[in-house]
Amino acid sequence: MSGLRQQVAETFAAGGALARREPGFRPREAQNRLADAVGQAVEARSSLVAEAGTGVGKTFAYLVPLLLSGARALVSTATKSLQDQLFLRDLPRLRDALGVPVTLALLKGRSSYLCLHRLAQARLTAQLPDRWAVRQLARVEAWATATRTGDLAEVEGLDERSPVIPLVSSTRDNCLGSDCPDFARCHVVAARREAMAADLVVVNHHLFFADLALRDSGVAELLPTVDVAVFDEAHQLVEAGVQFLGHNLGTGQVIDVARDLLAAGLQHARGLQDWQGLSGTLDKAARDLRLACAGGRNDIRGTLKLRFDECASEDALHEPLAAVAQAAEAAAAAADAVEGAAADFDRLAQRCRELAGLTARFNADLPMGHVRWVDLSTHQARLVESPLDIRAMLTEQRQKAPKAWVFTSATLGDGDDFAWFTRSTGLEDAAHLRVGSPFDYPAQARLWVPQRMPQPADAGHPAAVGTLAARIAHRLQGRCFVLTTTLRVLPLIADAARAWLERHGGAVEVLVQGSEPRRSLLQRFGDGHGRLLVGSHSFWEGIDMPGDALQCVLIDKLPFPPPNDPLVEARVRQLKAEGQDPFDAYFVAEAAVALKQGAGRLIRTEADHGLLVLCDPRLRGARYGARLLAALPPMGVIDDEAQARDWLAALSQRSGIERTG
Repeated sequence: MSGLRQQVAETFAAGGALARREPGFRPREAQNRLADAVGQAVEARSSLVAEAGTGVGKTFAYLVPLLLSGARALVSTATKSLQDQLFLRDLPRLRDALGVPVTLALLKGRSSYLCLHRLAQARLTAQLPDRWAVRQLARVEAWATATRTGDLAEVEGLDERSPVIPLVSSTRDNCLGSDCPDFARCHVVAARREAMAADLVVVNHHLFFADLALRDSGVAELLPTVDVAVFDEAHQLVEAGVQFLGHNLGTGQVIDVARDLLAAGLQHARGLQDWQGLSGTLDKAARDLRLACAGGRNDIRGTLKLRFDECASEDALHEPLAAVAQAAEAAAAAADAVEGAAADFDRLAQRCRELAGLTARFNADLPMGHVRWVDLSTHQARLVESPLDIRAMLTEQRQKAPKAWVFTSATLGDGDDFAWFTRSTGLEDAAHLRVGSPFDYPAQARLWVPQRMPQPADAGHPAAVGTLAARIAHRLQGRCFVLTTTLRVLPLIADAARAWLERHGGAVEVLVQGSEPRRSLLQRFGDGHGRLLVGSHSFWEGIDMPGDALQCVLIDKLPFPPPNDPLVEARVRQLKAEGQDPFDAYFVAEAAVALKQGAGRLIRTEADHGLLVLCDPRLRGARYGARLLAALPPMGVIDDEAQARDWLAALSQRSGIERTG
């Protein structure tokens, strides 16, 4: 065994550094195997794809080899909250336990940092929607005088959806760069400088891909300098890459340019150009483009994802796109003419030329291996062109200077070859490892597929799910999640659950996604007592409710990708062209991964016990049902409602004993 692998083994041993410094640590064979494989990849500068079940401790399993190796490393996570957990909790604990002199840095996208220049502008010109936003801006101003990092996550009570954040942070479009009067104190520049000097840098997937595409946040400069790149929660990697490696033209983006052009013109060059007319023409062109994309659709709720040719014919989009280009070019010429008046005009001219270039792209033929669609909402249309996967980009990066690439997640597919993940990332040649969960699922959990459920397509299915959820929550005094595959059924399930509870005197409150921010809902759910939470996509993963706070997870139906989604349709066409069966290779594989993620909310520690309810009768009768069930942890199977009642009684008794004990 090599030097690094020996060090790693000793660290995870019964008498090792972790056992001495981490309360409650005990060696786990699965964690040891994963840590050894990561150490081997680091030493060989090779690629590893590793699936680690819940409870393995994969975070420590990849961080320990990184810290002991002395290699310069980049770690990418799925979300900013996971970034903060790694940087603020896990890495400092491990660094201290191992006694290694490693410098750490956290790097987020520029919208996560305070922009001093934009804050100064907001004080003078911001139009805030309500008193709450006014108070939030005042809180940011007070915090700004003392913060060292400028990370807006430090501001207590500032929700990431707050309208204040765009006012006090910069974008690639409106950043003035070195021409900014506050450039010397810029928090974004400072964060990048710290990242370039650190031994280990923590980023997130969105930032990673956005920067490789736009070279805007420092990752593109950082990546060639590291020896190891680790991607945690790697099952989200492809969708993040597809989202950010493409091209976008949003009508809101055009309207923002029009507004900024008018503000800069009136402030710095009043009377030198027809700023009102130029801005108005840009604004009208953007609104006409949205109307063309809408194609007569007036009653739009949320965001519709439409095929490019579904919005309007090519000829119908050609004219409004050309109008945007013409207005943008005129605005660029006007900004160029007064560029000496203020630094803002040079950047405005660049933004206008970029808009004109994007309109030309969407009027041109679609490149091979790409797909186009339109995201249409009440106020804007966003034209999107995206690659179907990240094979080409990731292959190109791996072919550059040799480094170790590690991709890990609790779910990377239902096959031994991880084809669901490796096919779309070009990682078929990587070493593969699957280590199962150390939890005793047959003893700790039960799986129930109710026999009398309506088919998912039936109109009565959401009400049946809500009623069943209410009955279970009534028995458990709360402690339940309902995970849905669509936002549409959230109110239907919640209303049915409330109606049943009102009829039967249940003292259980029904919490619903969308009624308040996700973090607030989870805080209100608390220890689960007296709470039933109904949530969709954002609650399927990244939720950790250990102990008896969560004893039952109900999933309304199998999470197949929506067949009419433009990206899904394009992937189906690609698979058919390759001679594959899209249903088996794509739809069932996607459903298996999502199902494993949702089920993973239930058992979080060796002491947890719970019930997983899959409210989709197709699992019993369809040919793919056995494959999807086999993808789940090996839970005990409940055959009828009587057995379900017995298990719920055991769970209720268990939580009651623990509450009184």
